[in-house]
Amino acid sequence: MTSSTNPSRGIALSLLAIGLLAPSWAVAQVSTPWYIGASAGTTQASINTTRILENLTNGGFPNASITEDNRQNAYKVFGGYQFTPNFALEGSFFELGKYGFTANTTPTGTLTGEIRLRGLALDAVLIAPINQKFSLFAKLGANYAEARDHFTATGAVTVSSPNPDTSQLNPKIGVGLKYQMAEALAFRAELERYRIDDAVGSRGDIDHLSIGLVYSWANP
Repeated sequence: MTSSTNPSRGIALSLLAIGLLAPSWAVAQVSTPWYIGASAGTTQASINTTRILENLTNGGFPNASITEDNRQNAYKVFGGYQFTPNFALEGSFFELGKYGFTANTTPTGTLTGEIRLRGLALDAVLIAPINQKFSLFAKLGANYAEARDHFTATGAVTVSSPNPDTSQLNPKIGVGLKYQMAEALAFRAELERYRIDDAVGSRGDIDHLSIGLVYSWANP
């Protein structure tokens, strides 16, 4: 995988803007600080095809072609504590799905790779209430992801390590919109970017667009 330019590149700018505006937009005290939730949606991964082709060329396969599988369904479960109208800490478990590629080579053969990603994340959440129902939020945090790779080959191509795996700590960011449907129940839509390392030395981004429900409650 590798980083690529896409519509979510504005996340970092939105994060800064919301953080600066949040204090002036606060409209209510936090009455239900503890919350849990779940969300699901789609992801897009950046696969480092350049590096794959270079490795194949160095291995004696200079004319390979690659097809990608870089979109998947994903989900996460999360929980947090909102300290003020403008700040919360949130932890989550995420399952980002499986991504892969198939390279066709000359001399005749194929190399197929697949990566599965799951892990834990911790975020600082900056919140900008718009009114009693709507609020914007932005996240800055870290994810600890487990990457399990699987490689298979046919024909002239061989694989020396078919099942490498790794776990790495990397940053993540996000932005979103929350709608308070009732005192304890809210709807949330968000876009998050996870920086990920795979088990063979590549690094890239997974963008996760999701919708979900949040349930909150006050201290007893």
